[in-house]
Amino acid sequence: MLSICLIYSGIFLIFSLIFFMFSINFMILDYSIMLELEMVSLNSCSIFMTILLDWMSLLFMSFVLFISSMVVYYSKDYMSGDLNLNRFIMLVFMFVLSMMFLIISPNLISILLGWDGLGLVSYCLVIYYQNIKSYNAGMLTALTNRLGDVCLLIAISWMVNYGSWNFIYYLDFMKNDYDMMMVSYLIIFAAFTKSAQIPFSSWLPAAMAAPTPVSSLVHSSTLVTAGVYLLIRFNFSFNNTMMLTMLFFSSMTMFMAGLGANFEFDLKKIIALSTLSQLGLMMSILFLGEYKLAFFHLLTHALFKALLFMCAGCFIHNLNNCQDIRFMGGIIKQMPLTCSFFNIANLSLCGIPFLSGFYSKDLILEIMSMNYLNLYIYIIFFVSTGLTSCYTIRLMYYSLMGNFNYLSLNMINDESKIMLKGMSGLIFLVIMGGSLLMWLMFPTPYFICLPFLMKMLTLMVIMVGAWLGYEFSNFNLNYNLKSLMVYKMSLFCSMMWNMPFISTFGLNYYPVFLGKFYYQYFDQGWFEYFGSQNIYSNMITNSKFTRVLFNNNLKIYLILLVLWIIILLLNLI
Repeated sequence: MLSICLIYSGIFLIFSLIFFMFSINFMILDYSIMLELEMVSLNSCSIFMTILLDWMSLLFMSFVLFISSMVVYYSKDYMSGDLNLNRFIMLVFMFVLSMMFLIISPNLISILLGWDGLGLVSYCLVIYYQNIKSYNAGMLTALTNRLGDVCLLIAISWMVNYGSWNFIYYLDFMKNDYDMMMVSYLIIFAAFTKSAQIPFSSWLPAAMAAPTPVSSLVHSSTLVTAGVYLLIRFNFSFNNTMMLTMLFFSSMTMFMAGLGANFEFDLKKIIALSTLSQLGLMMSILFLGEYKLAFFHLLTHALFKALLFMCAGCFIHNLNNCQDIRFMGGIIKQMPLTCSFFNIANLSLCGIPFLSGFYSKDLILEIMSMNYLNLYIYIIFFVSTGLTSCYTIRLMYYSLMGNFNYLSLNMINDESKIMLKGMSGLIFLVIMGGSLLMWLMFPTPYFICLPFLMKMLTLMVIMVGAWLGYEFSNFNLNYNLKSLMVYKMSLFCSMMWNMPFISTFGLNYYPVFLGKFYYQYFDQGWFEYFGSQNIYSNMITNSKFTRVLFNNNLKIYLILLVLWIIILLLNLI
């Protein structure tokens, strides 16, 4: 009997190939289809379920389904110890289905269906391992994403003014009309929460509490890319002020994540921060006006990031669930093929020539050099690229090199065939996908005319970053880590500029502190004294007095009689 993993993997793969063929066809014919199904008609507002099929949505769906197919196949072995494997695969299926809804919708109401579906199912997947860490991470993920959902709901209610929720028709008006600009701002806010840009970045590394196949799916082509994809669809509605402001935020995200990854020791969190850095790069080039390049990098990044997470999952699986890179080392001797895949994916992430990442990253940096905006953007793009190769070489040095750092001796020396097959499906695209996509997406190549030094600057920055990465992570018995010399700075960078504190401790501590203050000084203080407690104490006093009267009635009556006579006499006198 076929397992559920093989069935779903096969379905995803077949649909992926079908969508890819359709995408090429639509690209050649410059063709798109929009289907509208009327669901509800209320006064003059009709709610439509809209489906937009063009080369972009079909190509993206093809990539999402292909990666999902490989991840589900890989899960057959990775999640084999799980008693509820069927439930896990069904959750992944719902996750992919939500993403499909989001991709094919040019209508804000049908987008909400996929958008909220992603948020809800991602919560279920992040808390899949039921422990306190997963629970906290799930709450942080769900609540941060709710902010974006609320913005989308406000945008939907705002668009009631215009008679239709199909934003495609209004993109040009949104750029200049002050009333409609509101929708653009709300959509940007929603996309920033979903794609974890500053100041909503802290949920992304926290979401690593999910099983590794889920991380692979989330970080390559589904949850975090939903925000970028939505902005690619909305890119014609942004005016210059909007684009410059958002360019600053996205470039800072790119820099912050690249810097933070150099100080992190959790294998999955390093790769998560790398995703955050690449999302910042996609957003930055999108806000520089090159939406096609952002989409191109989105697709190439999806391939090598899915493979990176799968390899990381293999390492964790074979190291008895250890994720700390300081305990790894010498893995290349135990798992040569997995390490080869890991290296290829890492080099593709760095932008080493002729791997898939090179085609998009190099093109982005060269286009940015051609459209010179200002020195800040120029420097931060190249520095962030250098930081990427810096943390990549550091990761490779810690995990693959050296002779047995602590845990390697206890390795379960087992390169699973099923996991390797899942990864092999991606490796060819990681190597050749960039050039393949470039031929497909840009029939007219970009003309780039730069001086030799500027042309070689990208490669130089990658090489310098790699050398620095090696220097910073180099260690032996009589050698101090350079990052320990600036301990507080290291802590600040690894904590993503204190963002996790701000979004968790900052939001929890002050309301709870204020609650305690009001409770002590009002509810337990003056209100208590002049309110219920005062009445209570008075009643006790009065009841005690009357009880004394009842208990000693003869003596009391005589005393009262004497008092009464004295008062009478006093009055007579």
